[in-house]
Amino acid sequence: MKTGIELIAEERQRQIEKEGWTKEHDAEHNKSQLSILAMLYVCPPKYRPMLSPSNWFKTMGWDFKWWKPTERIRELQKAGALIAAEIDRLQGLS
Repeated sequence: MKTGIELIAEERQRQIEKEGWTKEHDAEHNKSQLSILAMLYVCPPKYRPMLSPSNWFKTMGWDFKWWKPTERIRELQKAGALIAAEIDRLQGLS
């Protein structure tokens, strides 16, 4: 079984290789969009209605098709990878 950090690193690599979310792409999201999406995934499902994910997507100008809740570990994996991408973006590393 993989550790949490291994799962997060694997997801970040998938985002880069499969989705094309490169450092140039991430740099375009300079209004905390990556952090906001991570927040939505990290929030336990029973509390998400209070956050209204569809409203956040509208605010960010993103298509709601990118919201892909799944099982809990996978959601946390996505959230961790998004946080890593945001840290890299803020440090100029992404």
